[in-house]
Amino acid sequence: MTADSWRNLIEHIGLLYQEYRDKSTREEIETRRLQDSQTEPEETSPSEETPSEAEPTSTTENKALPQISLLRNSNSRFNLWQDLPEIRSSGVLSILQPDEIKLQEAMFELVTSEASYYKSLNLLVSHFMENERLKKILHPSEAHILFSNVLDVMAVSERFLLDLEQRVEENIVISDVCDIVYQHTVNHFSVYITYVSNQTYQERAYKQLLQDKPAFREVISQLELDPKCKGLSFSSFLILPFQRITRLKLLVQNILKKVEEKSDRESTALDAHKELETVVKACNEGVRKMSRTEQMISIQKKLEFKIKSVPIISHSRWLLKQGELQQMNGPKTSRTLRTKKLFREIYLFLFNDLLVICRQIPGDKYQVFDSAPRGLLRVEELEDQGQSLANVFILRLLENADDREASYMLKASSQSEMKRWMISLAPNRRTKFVSFTSRLVDCPQIQCVHPYVAQQPDELSLELADVLNILDKTDDGWIFGERLHDQERGWFPSSMGEEILNPKIRAQNLKECFRVHKSDDSQRRKLGSRNRQ
Repeated sequence: MTADSWRNLIEHIGLLYQEYRDKSTREEIETRRLQDSQTEPEETSPSEETPSEAEPTSTTENKALPQISLLRNSNSRFNLWQDLPEIRSSGVLSILQPDEIKLQEAMFELVTSEASYYKSLNLLVSHFMENERLKKILHPSEAHILFSNVLDVMAVSERFLLDLEQRVEENIVISDVCDIVYQHTVNHFSVYITYVSNQTYQERAYKQLLQDKPAFREVISQLELDPKCKGLSFSSFLILPFQRITRLKLLVQNILKKVEEKSDRESTALDAHKELETVVKACNEGVRKMSRTEQMISIQKKLEFKIKSVPIISHSRWLLKQGELQQMNGPKTSRTLRTKKLFREIYLFLFNDLLVICRQIPGDKYQVFDSAPRGLLRVEELEDQGQSLANVFILRLLENADDREASYMLKASSQSEMKRWMISLAPNRRTKFVSFTSRLVDCPQIQCVHPYVAQQPDELSLELADVLNILDKTDDGWIFGERLHDQERGWFPSSMGEEILNPKIRAQNLKECFRVHKSDDSQRRKLGSRNRQ
């Protein structure tokens, strides 16, 4: 492929990145639904994070699989790698094995999606940031908070895209892209951490500007109506870098699932994935850091200690869960009593390393009467105790504020709230279903079909097409899940997803997950061995 033909292809990408991302995840959901409904699914399941694996090859036996074109619309000059005129005319499709064609498609998607992303970034800068009317309205400090280091991010994307283009131009069959991803992640992608860490300030500044400056609100509305924005909001452009760095990790995962095992390309993909995961984790920590600090300061101001004071604010401490529970009065033997006076209200603040037990007092304050390290907490569920003692569990503090063991019988408002507290208080307690890290052959799974934004610290935000293992569920519509691609855990409404019923698809999802994270597992085993020594 000549340089001119490739640049021409890039220039005619029809979709902005937001459209590409939405379309690709929805196609993935439909592909997984199709395969899940098959009585005897194909040996190769769809990609966990991108739909490319379900794309058709040129072989006759695969013609029944659905055609998936991530970037096809009236303005697009291409869709799949195998549909490029240069590829069609070369005869290479009759030579390559179907698995290699799927790998080419996965690498091609990484390149073309980067081009789509760059196109959207360029629109954010040229259409919004450099708009003369907007420049006059915004103070330089406001503009800096709003747009942060987006010019650095765009420069990094441009350099990355040029290297990817050069690789594609070298040969009609793409040799690899993960080595380029690795080099750029190590040397250049720190700009993403800077941008994403500013997200909390950015969101706050944007809301304040909309509220305080009618002229700003008017200009943004007019700019959003421009046809080149395709009905997309200004805020959808601001969040692009965080979405891209996360998606890039998933695209590398998709390539990793398709390369030959124990090959050089697998080794390179594992290295690239590991570095991207480090950047994504740093981005997440950057976002959380400021909000956590502000939250800890706010909590500290509300606490009054009846016992010896415990310093709450620490750079390594954050809130996991807070809320009201009912404490049973009197000895354990009174559990059979049937009276409304049996329980009184208490309030818990659970941090990652500490539990603080309080009673609410006037003035939005809380009086602390007990505490314990989180590692010294144990929980036990009470069963078949009758309606008045439904959703009751025992919380044991192996060493409380008085250096003694203490027990509390606590009642939650619902079954889901009880389970959420129990799992948060004692995270290593066995759940109803087994985590995928146990290496069992099968485990209940669910795929996200509606995005969800976490409302509480123990909840998990979900993106479309996320696949999760179900670790626990409640009768009132909540699921405790573990996302396969990053092993993050949390609660979410069961209405956000569809259970994956086909055991072969579940097994394939687990197999792919183990392969992606096997370098992490190897590192953990080495660390464990050193610790034992």
